[in-house]
Amino acid sequence: MRKWYLLIFILHWTLVGVTQEKLTLNGYIKDGLSGETLIGANILVKGTGKTVTSNNFGFFSITLNKGKYQLSCSYIGYQTKEFDLDLNINTEQLIQLLPNAATILQDVTVSARRRDNNVKTAQMGKIELSVNTAKALPAFLGEVDILKTLQLMPGVRNAGEGNAGFYVRGGGPDQNLILLDDAVVYNTGHLFGFFSVFNSDAIKNVSLIKGGMPAQYGGRLSSVVDIAMKEGNNNKTQIDAGIGLIASRFSIQGPIKSKKSSFIVSARRTYIDAITKPLISKSSDFYGSGYYFYDLNAKMNFQISEKDHLYISGYFGRDKFNFNNAARSFKTLIDWGNATSTVRWNHVFNKKLFSNTTLVYNDYHFNLNGSQNDFNINLSSGIRDLTAKTDFDYYASPEHKLKFGVQFTHHTFLPNIVSGNQDSVVFTPNNASKKFAREWAVYLQDDWEINTKLKLNLGLRYSLFQQTGKYTNYSRDNNGNKLDSTVYGAGQIVQQYGGLEPRATLRYTLNETSSVKAGITRNLQYIHLVTNAGSSLPTDLWVPSTLRVKPQLSWQYAAGYFKNFNNGMFETSVEVYYKTMENQIEYREGYTPSLKDPEEEFVFGRGWSYGAEFFINKVKGRLTGWIGYTLGWTWRKFPDLNQGQQYPSRYDRRHDLSVVANYTINDKWKIAGVFVYGTGNAISVPERFYFIGGVLSQQYSGINAYRMRAYHRMDIAATYTPKPKKERKYTTNWVFSLYNAYSRANPYFLYFDQEGSASNGTLNVSAKQVSLFPVLPSVTWNVKL
Repeated sequence: MRKWYLLIFILHWTLVGVTQEKLTLNGYIKDGLSGETLIGANILVKGTGKTVTSNNFGFFSITLNKGKYQLSCSYIGYQTKEFDLDLNINTEQLIQLLPNAATILQDVTVSARRRDNNVKTAQMGKIELSVNTAKALPAFLGEVDILKTLQLMPGVRNAGEGNAGFYVRGGGPDQNLILLDDAVVYNTGHLFGFFSVFNSDAIKNVSLIKGGMPAQYGGRLSSVVDIAMKEGNNNKTQIDAGIGLIASRFSIQGPIKSKKSSFIVSARRTYIDAITKPLISKSSDFYGSGYYFYDLNAKMNFQISEKDHLYISGYFGRDKFNFNNAARSFKTLIDWGNATSTVRWNHVFNKKLFSNTTLVYNDYHFNLNGSQNDFNINLSSGIRDLTAKTDFDYYASPEHKLKFGVQFTHHTFLPNIVSGNQDSVVFTPNNASKKFAREWAVYLQDDWEINTKLKLNLGLRYSLFQQTGKYTNYSRDNNGNKLDSTVYGAGQIVQQYGGLEPRATLRYTLNETSSVKAGITRNLQYIHLVTNAGSSLPTDLWVPSTLRVKPQLSWQYAAGYFKNFNNGMFETSVEVYYKTMENQIEYREGYTPSLKDPEEEFVFGRGWSYGAEFFINKVKGRLTGWIGYTLGWTWRKFPDLNQGQQYPSRYDRRHDLSVVANYTINDKWKIAGVFVYGTGNAISVPERFYFIGGVLSQQYSGINAYRMRAYHRMDIAATYTPKPKKERKYTTNWVFSLYNAYSRANPYFLYFDQEGSASNGTLNVSAKQVSLFPVLPSVTWNVKL
């Protein structure tokens, strides 16, 4: 009898499934004024609790039972659009949202998403940064910088005074995957790292993922910064420009063919060289010295058909630094920069399947030329990539959103090549040949809503890295002399590494306003940045995994509690994490640049970090902003460094606090303030001084055994938007800001100064602190046509 009941039960639900016809609503969500696609816009099916979010190209798809529904589409900074849907056939629909002037004025926020997104999604450690937020905050010398804004988030620490580099949860600068329209950006700094290469006028959306990295991303251990460029206004021509103290910007965007295609071109250049040149007389020993940087962003998009879109984008930026000293017959030219180009083709196969195929070229290079009298030296390095990948979004059901894809990258590494000459003597490197590698990856992930309480984001990635020829491997004696060699032909595999990278995050909803989450991720990293400095500089060297250099490996475990208060006015969270990192790379003790292959100077060890992050974010009202605090520890242990004892990493910072506030006074004036506090950087210093043969020598402490003074700073800004009596075709605003408002002398580095003489017993050695920036005022004028 029980078998009959079971059979009847199965037949009943089978017939119900047949009779309940499933239909699909799909389409794009766009800005109704500019035609820009909206990333992460949310559609809620009222009465069902079912939602769908638009992807990185504004596409969405949701499958429902045949019937009538009420839908609500929302996106922060835009008017919510509600509409009725009679779903009796498969339906394609373009949803256009209009900017809400009141929201733009009063609702400055760090996200562009639904208000309960931090509670409802399974994703952990993700921050969606609005470019308008970055523009509202005080800017260093008036230059809006999205990377500096990211530094104000918990778990993200800065690389030093004024620097755009950053470290995430104890990871190094090379452990952040930074993408600009899917192109990897290997060096993110202008002016030796004080400004980032990202022009805010060209940026549409910025996402930072610091925990629970989805399977679609790989090749780094710590974080992903995914930056999308604007596509261009496809309704009308628009011009944006700004003039600051050290740089000016100009952007133009508009339709190529109305509603079908558009473009944007955005350029920026400093004029530090033009300002300083008149101040240096032609008779000065330093005449001809100068510095400037420039960058250019460009993008075009074409709607080829209802199912096909083509995007072509690129970035080109350069820094040029000249230094002349005629008194010493010395001059140098340093030139570095990035170039990227991306071609992306979107295709909608059917109502549930969306694809994006991407081709990427990117190139980073650094070059230094120096000369003194008859001695000349050249130092160069770089990395060049060719990448092809295809990603698919498959909206299987409201409960399952699948993403899968495959990627291939061909790397060309230019080693740290040192060459030079003095008169007729020529210096050449021992191993100046290029290094080649191939990197493969395939992945599958499922965003699975198990029930109303439980949601799981489950992913699996497999990656493979192959060092290939042409390559010559030398064996050497203890003095570094070559003994024998093994030669690998073009394309021949020298060494191969690979492995599985599972990722999983789980969300359990406690109630409508709170949830708990947990995640675990395994990441492999095959290319590495090796540096002697505490921040990413153009002289740092990218190297591949090779016979000597193994890939980095990390496991990260994280858990968090997320809670919203006062009808979503306040978002709060507490996250804890623990991360292990294997095969970390440093230069050996006492390393100095030489003609050797840099690989021969590396030592290897492990690292680990752990901590807690606290976040309070006020997202509604005239006063908005956030408080972020991180308590963290970061350690390293190398058998060949520090006598094999563990030591604090240069990225270790026990306490890190950021307070950010924006206040709208009226429709003309807005003010903003930032306060930051951080434990001083870990450093190694001389502990003892003594004479050997009449020469003053020093004995250093263990690695990073001491701390510099704590870092703290306050910045303030005011934005004035005049309201003309007569309507004009353009709008302007003025931004007045103070960096380091109370002129705190924050330590940049320490050096040791000698006073007196050892012969008469008056020698005194004392530590001196170097600080970079006192209070720095700036003013920027912006115009929009």
